[in-house]
Amino acid sequence: MNHDASPLPYGDEDFDVEDSNRSRNMHFADVLAANRSRRAVLKGGLAAAVSGLLVSPLAAARTERFFADAGKNIPLPLPRRPGFQAVAVNRLDAVTVPPGYTARTAFAWGEGIFPDSPAYLPDGSNTGADQEKLIGQNHDGMHYFPLGISVAERNRRAILAMNHEYIEQTELHPNGQQLVDGKRLPDDVRKEIAAHGVSVFEITRQPNGRWEIVRNSKYNRRVTANTTCEVSGPVRGSAHLITKFSPDGTRTRGTINNCAHGYTPWGTYLTCEENWAGYFVNRGQRPREQTRYGVPTANSRYRWDTVEERFDATAKADSAAGDFRNEPNGQGWILEVDPYNPGVMPVKRTAMGRFAHEGCVFAPVQVGRPMVFYSGDDAQNEYIYKFVTKAVFLPAPLRNDRNALDHGTLYVARFDADGSGEWLPLDFNDAGFRAKAAAAGVSFADQADVLVNTRLAADVAGATRMDRPEWGAVDPRDGQVYFTLTNNSRRSSETADAANPRGPNPFGHIVRWREAKGDHASTRFDWDLFLLSGTEQDSANPAAGPNAKLGPDGIHASPDGLWFDDAGLLWIQTDMSGSQLSSGPFGNNQMLAVNTETGDIRRFLVGPPGCEVTGVVATPDLRTLFVNIQHPADGSHWPDGNGARPRSATVIVTKDDGGIIGS
Repeated sequence: MNHDASPLPYGDEDFDVEDSNRSRNMHFADVLAANRSRRAVLKGGLAAAVSGLLVSPLAAARTERFFADAGKNIPLPLPRRPGFQAVAVNRLDAVTVPPGYTARTAFAWGEGIFPDSPAYLPDGSNTGADQEKLIGQNHDGMHYFPLGISVAERNRRAILAMNHEYIEQTELHPNGQQLVDGKRLPDDVRKEIAAHGVSVFEITRQPNGRWEIVRNSKYNRRVTANTTCEVSGPVRGSAHLITKFSPDGTRTRGTINNCAHGYTPWGTYLTCEENWAGYFVNRGQRPREQTRYGVPTANSRYRWDTVEERFDATAKADSAAGDFRNEPNGQGWILEVDPYNPGVMPVKRTAMGRFAHEGCVFAPVQVGRPMVFYSGDDAQNEYIYKFVTKAVFLPAPLRNDRNALDHGTLYVARFDADGSGEWLPLDFNDAGFRAKAAAAGVSFADQADVLVNTRLAADVAGATRMDRPEWGAVDPRDGQVYFTLTNNSRRSSETADAANPRGPNPFGHIVRWREAKGDHASTRFDWDLFLLSGTEQDSANPAAGPNAKLGPDGIHASPDGLWFDDAGLLWIQTDMSGSQLSSGPFGNNQMLAVNTETGDIRRFLVGPPGCEVTGVVATPDLRTLFVNIQHPADGSHWPDGNGARPRSATVIVTKDDGGIIGS
């Protein structure tokens, strides 16, 4: 999820992300041409796919912590045909849902989550201390953690964990960003730091159907860009993390640019640090772990370095323990937060790699088998990764390793032209990886060095460059993995082909794959192109037929958020920008529902102008849907109306007859 203007018609956005991939690795566009006939082979048949998977679909769809019957092999239904009337493309300053549905706004930026939280001040005059007790800005990925034992209670009471990706200074402050003698105002910086990170709070559904925050709940907490975090895994204690703050390299401060998310089989929240590099500046000599990620050399994104020394990564002392040259190395990880234990320090799980994590989705779990997590690197020409734990999944009474994410193998994907693929290990102890590094003239000191330089390691391994990998989702019925590739303005027209006839690629597409023998820990897979996003003329919907395109109910661009509900319906959220929003056929950003077997795709929700529709989760009974609306445009007055400043907020969607969402 990157945000800035592009000169291309229907162009994509870069925010301030440097395109630092200088490898000669194969680009995905070059692979697609030879893949035209693979879909029939990969599709195979749903019955065969399910019979080849030794998984518990229910345990895969919900963490076993929440279900007494987790681990039983209870089959899920076939994907539902979307049963609602599609919402038309529009540019209204509102959230639009189908007839028969109601959307209510809740949990907006600035709402209090503690008994002593101050009121939100609509002129932006809340202080930094205030913001530390309020919901953060620019909502993104989130998860619903049910509370209680009974089915009824789990559907009306929960902990909601929610990411806050970045900030809008024009709305956060009375007069936007201010500089005095080239420096930011200290309290403005404090407020911006507090508006980042994660909000965790208990919610409950009232008798009138509305959801409210339980302010006196013991679970409520803020994890911000100033929160002290433990570092675990191979990078803990390494020279890469030594700073003035943590001379032993075991802790760091803050989590930054939290985009999509994940959750674990043991019921914890995984928040993912995406475009973190721009928060720092290095006006000296950048080491490779900063160059390959694009740490700026002139000014940091928000100029926090003018107030907080730790955002200046320029070497100034005789050793790393005397300055913050290594501070950027504390970002770019997956952070684990225990929503049930607010006193437990968040932990950065370094074994899972360091890059611009868009999200982290786990595959269906199987007792006695390793656990598998997928994550995309959201930058143009970057890669898709998966992490396979050394520990195996065990039922709760037998589980004793809460540090399973510290031990395992990180892989990066290579997509081959024949429709097959391979997961390439990024493992210092792997002889093949070391040989590739030597052949490329690249040296790594140890596994900590490999992980701090994950992008460089992926370059060396020979991964396939992708068009901004975003969210992933795993089908709870057959285990196939889907990934959005939101767009890529830098692809040249020379790489266009029949299967992907756009160069540049402003509209994006969705790929999917099936792991060999249905084993998510496998190192081989088969893949195909699931959907080519775009206009009615420039799109492809292979599930609906060999030559099918998207109709008016399904046209969209820049697919981003991706989520399967427990009944097998796939939900797509879009992150269009620039001219894709201001003109053209797509209207405002939206959320669509797809039957993956038939290709029936329908627009379910359209957000207000300028927003990104991102983050989606449902109650276990699928009768309440939570959807996040991020950064409504300057000039929008959503959700408060009457000339108010726009605010990110959560939309809670229900069906008027009390039925299942999407039916």
